[in-house]
Amino acid sequence: MSNAYCIQINELGGPEVLTKTDMEPRKPGPGEALVRQSAIGLNFIDTYFRTGLYRAKLPYRPGQEGAGVVEAVGEGVENIKVGDRVAYLGQGTYATHYTGPAARMLKLPDGISEDDAAAVLLKGLTAWMLLFEVYHPKPGETALVWAPVGGVGSMVVPWATSMGVRVIAVTSSEEKADLARKAGASDVVFSNEDVASKVRDLTGGKGVDVSYDSVGKTSAKASLDSLKPRGWYITYGNASGAVEPLSPTELNRRGSLNMTRPGLFHFVADAEGLRRGAAALFGGLRTGTLKAQIGQTFSLTDVADAHRALESGKTTGSTLLRP
Repeated sequence: MSNAYCIQINELGGPEVLTKTDMEPRKPGPGEALVRQSAIGLNFIDTYFRTGLYRAKLPYRPGQEGAGVVEAVGEGVENIKVGDRVAYLGQGTYATHYTGPAARMLKLPDGISEDDAAAVLLKGLTAWMLLFEVYHPKPGETALVWAPVGGVGSMVVPWATSMGVRVIAVTSSEEKADLARKAGASDVVFSNEDVASKVRDLTGGKGVDVSYDSVGKTSAKASLDSLKPRGWYITYGNASGAVEPLSPTELNRRGSLNMTRPGLFHFVADAEGLRRGAAALFGGLRTGTLKAQIGQTFSLTDVADAHRALESGKTTGSTLLRP
């Protein structure tokens, strides 16, 4: 197939190791579908595989989500057909085409574009996991949300607010603070401040019920210090590096805290989990509770620049790669 290509990693390193490589799209086997991709979502996890923080067998094709139009289906596929618009989670979506299990592809409802789906699927499902599967905050509770205008944070803030949860956002600039407030955050703390002290002041000394923390190493202590007794520390990202090991007795000393490091794919491993998450996400998009905040778009051939922007903290909302 002419002009088909993918982005491949042959060695670990910086954004410069992302290499454009010609490819021949794989024909779908039984139960599979071939999609010509319209949009690909960029996620922080892509950088973890590129640097070696998460192990991958080389050569490796990054990418965890995408959306496009079905070009061919294999034997036995009944849930989608040629011409359908679909979105999916799948390994190796940095490419013009993607072939994968049709049962894991979600037919897009009317009113949800391929761009929106690629921008929010992994991030929105992660937000669903955090808010509904890991710790479901109750109306009147308070949540600390780090990186509130990033890909996942920009989903967590309005979703939590719609549930009656007070959100205190932690971000790095006044521009991002304004965006967090517009998304529903009641208060904003800057990451270069004494976050825990500010949070204690904002909560009358009580602390928050839960911290949704995607930053990792540099934010861990502040998250823990911000929690009320029996609060939840949910660390789900490593933007600043992996969190240092923590003794269970330390959790007890701080007030019988709960700590977890969830991964989305454990929550959507079966069709039922994926269906429930997608139904909640698409429902939130249709009602306007959630919006695809596409902050920037890059050509797939400029993916190295996209990685640099993401890692430098210069992006807001979701980032799309366009083949």
